Amino acid sequence: MRKTSLILLSAAAGAAATLMLTQPRAALVGSTARAASADTYRQLNLFGDVFERVRSDYVEKPDDTKLIETAISGMLTGLDPHSSYMDAKSFKDMQVQTRGEFGGLGIEVTMEDGLIKVVSPIDDTPASKAGILANDIITNIDDDAVQGLTLNQAVEKMRGPVNTKIKLKVVRKGQDKPMELTLVRDNIRVRSVRARVEADDIAYIRITTFNEQTTEGLKREMANLSSQIGDKLKGYIIDLRNNPGGLLEEAVSVSDAFLDRGEIVSTRGSNAEETQRRTAKPGDLAKGKPVIVLINGGSASASEIVAGALQDHKRATLVGTRSFGKGSVQTIIPLGSGNGALRLTTARYFTPSGKSIQAKGITPDIEVLQDLPDDVKAKSDTNTKGEASLRGHLKAEGDEQTGSQSYVPPDAKDDKALKTADDLLHGIKQTSSSTPAPDKAAPAKSAN
Repeated sequence: MRKTSLILLSAAAGAAATLMLTQPRAALVGSTARAASADTYRQLNLFGDVFERVRSDYVEKPDDTKLIETAISGMLTGLDPHSSYMDAKSFKDMQVQTRGEFGGLGIEVTMEDGLIKVVSPIDDTPASKAGILANDIITNIDDDAVQGLTLNQAVEKMRGPVNTKIKLKVVRKGQDKPMELTLVRDNIRVRSVRARVEADDIAYIRITTFNEQTTEGLKREMANLSSQIGDKLKGYIIDLRNNPGGLLEEAVSVSDAFLDRGEIVSTRGSNAEETQRRTAKPGDLAKGKPVIVLINGGSASASEIVAGALQDHKRATLVGTRSFGKGSVQTIIPLGSGNGALRLTTARYFTPSGKSIQAKGITPDIEVLQDLPDDVKAKSDTNTKGEASLRGHLKAEGDEQTGSQSYVPPDAKDDKALKTADDLLHGIKQTSSSTPAPDKAAPAKSAN
């Protein structure tokens, strides 16, 4: 039985997850099973008795497969908020997500008034080549009306094998008639890294998730920005706000991009193979330039690994609000062809200084609260409740922390955390905090 390790936010919190292959684990049979207590066997017999009674006496004939899957789901969700069972389809969908690569059209979409609204087309994809623009409304997919479909159902219909055709009916404001377009699906890579030049001399890099494309995207954008800005480059802003996490290995390699040496993260579980230390390799891609990391209540899991590593090594100044506080590692254990997989919590992770952020989060060096518009104040989702509010969460070592602001202004000019980061990199002193503006990067130190 093969397993895959990942760090992710719970599916209930809307996170994306990403996979990392590790060493095989022996099947859970043999000496471990033989050593189980007689009481455990009695409980298993009880389960069998209940299963047979439901099959024979329930008012309607139940689906045996559904009964088993529901029982497995109940067993796993009773452990903690991040352990769960994935059926074959859910497991396949997760693998697509984790690769960050799929057959599709290359558009980011959302649901508005029951229809699919284009957020933006991705450059050099079938959607952009066909002329699809932001704010276009997709009303039909292959002659089927979108009205009545969920966003996930519509996205699934638009994805498919590379080189297959799909027809879209698109409505655009200002045009009398809808457009009917025929597109050919292509291989699409999810852009987990976006970047721009900020204030003429700062490299701003936004990481939205940690999938298999993230480190490659980070390196590419750092090289592009360094070339654009040249010698006047003041430093880097790495925006991890509302990033739910993803691949452990990507979190390690992103951290390593800014560190020359020292521990990045350690994991500790009940099995020896879950207890590991990851360390940085020589070579700082930022070449010693100052780094600011933006975090908030939606920064979870892999994001917290990066933030914690750079903070502990004093390689970056953290700005924003306290992070989510998910300090556990999940392992994906495939159950064989057609049987889906288990997502099981197998370890906690610790920052280089040995701190667990489970149900606590990472406290920024400089706390910056955003000004909330009136329409946002009326909503209840401007703060995340954090890991500590999740039912059945692993308990913290010490006091737990709940709730942190997660709102990010849509217009950069209203973004107080971004403004603070700009000021720090330009050497403007922050009077609201004792944390100094970052100087030339201090050398990373190994944790004891």
